[in-house]
Amino acid sequence: MRTLPTRLDGPLLLEPEVFGDHRGFFAETFRADTWAEAGVDAAFVQDNHSRSRRGTLRGIHFQTHPGQGKLVRCARGRVLDDESMRQLFVPIGFGHGFCVTSEVADVAYKCTSYYDSSTEAGIAYDDPAIGITWPTGIEWIVSERDATAARLADVADALPF
Repeated sequence: MRTLPTRLDGPLLLEPEVFGDHRGFFAETFRADTWAEAGVDAAFVQDNHSRSRRGTLRGIHFQTHPGQGKLVRCARGRVLDDESMRQLFVPIGFGHGFCVTSEVADVAYKCTSYYDSSTEAGIAYDDPAIGITWPTGIEWIVSERDATAARLADVADALPF
């Protein structure tokens, strides 16, 4: 497995080794000792799986106290142009979001704390202060919650991180 550079300190982009032949492929999607050596030394307590159709944009979501780290991967399809089996470790204090650019995509993620709706929070996915360049030419499907999420500047003082 390789660790690839990211623009921010904290998140880790991991590229597991994929073994392919005429039958298909095999890859270790999580191995505690290897991931810990790469910097993901977290105790995961919950696994989540979402399926979304083309144009779905989810995020940017995070959990307030105690926070929630996530190890995220696209298990099927393509999100934001990545279909390479890479994984993103999103540490506590960072938000997470994705958009689906294939016809369908399955996203699986391991979490370091249990989901608790009372700690659910988010930041507007299209806030220019965040600087995400989402793909163009796609009609986005966005939940009401994500469409009305606050801008980073409006919530920065209240963030627990």
